[in-house]
Amino acid sequence: MLEVEVIEEAGAAEAALDPIRARLLALLVEPHSATSLAAIVGLPRQKVNYHLKTLQAHGLVELVEERRKGNVTERVLRATAASFVISPAALSAVQPDPARSPDRLSARWLLALAARLVKEVGTLITGATQAGKPVATFALDGDVRFASAADRAAFVQELTSAVAALVSRYHDEHAPGGRDHRVIVVVHPSLRPDPAPRADADGNDIKES
Repeated sequence: MLEVEVIEEAGAAEAALDPIRARLLALLVEPHSATSLAAIVGLPRQKVNYHLKTLQAHGLVELVEERRKGNVTERVLRATAASFVISPAALSAVQPDPARSPDRLSARWLLALAARLVKEVGTLITGATQAGKPVATFALDGDVRFASAADRAAFVQELTSAVAALVSRYHDEHAPGGRDHRVIVVVHPSLRPDPAPRADADGNDIKES
């Protein structure tokens, strides 16, 4: 089972977004049959089996084994990945294009960049899987706390200069056998964790007005 799989086809995206099928995919991190899933989700086995066949038709679940029980063959399935990401390629007519509004200070432009990243890396993974080769990638992920907006602006300026210097040093437009790589560096505010709800003397949550 893969840790993450990118959904590139519209039909597969539609199948995965159905609430019942999404729940089944989450449960199928562990192998299950239609019978065992039906008992968990509280639906008839026939209905669960219909959803499983749809998911399998789109390559989102795979057969693990078949068990013979009397006159019935029980099919045990598992999701092809622990989690899924839907590529903008699945919505090709409305997928974002960062080239339309290249404003590096815009959060929506950052979102368009992230969408393009998902699309391109998903395509690379698909091609590499078919070729039986790995994809050479690298990423950094970290946190930094700025004392002020001025410090943040200064950090961005220094980071931009440092990356530009590295690109200038290593970029070779005419290198024989060379391959282009995309470099994306982002800075955005971290999401704050939801505050724990306050409780009254009886242990009931207090709703903020």
